[in-house]
Amino acid sequence: MPSTTKSMLDTYLESINLDRARLAAVIDALNACAQACTACADACLSEDMVAELTKCVRTNLDCADICTTTARVLSRHTGYDANISRSLLEACAAACKACGDECAGHAGMHEHCRVCADACRACERACRDLLATMS
Repeated sequence: MPSTTKSMLDTYLESINLDRARLAAVIDALNACAQACTACADACLSEDMVAELTKCVRTNLDCADICTTTARVLSRHTGYDANISRSLLEACAAACKACGDECAGHAGMHEHCRVCADACRACERACRDLLATMS
């Protein structure tokens, strides 16, 4: 069953300069990562050792915001500007790498950080894969 994202992209009547299935997968990965990062930041705030997780919270929230913005921009195609999409995907891949690395450092003690690191790694790969297809 196709995702809502793919179904919406399929309703767009004009040409889209990217493969719609790949684009939908990236948007879905961005939204999943944003959700995981937001939930991880909140879970970090509930930990007894919250002071040691300050950087993790900040990195999570930055990554969530960048992923959300990137997903929104990639969902719009009227007046499409590949340079903006490319720049956002590069920034998002960098944010996902930073957040994935930070969360991986806490994954041994906090399951929410492990889950978040996995989502960040998947999103980073999806962003880099889409970037590789852009001319």
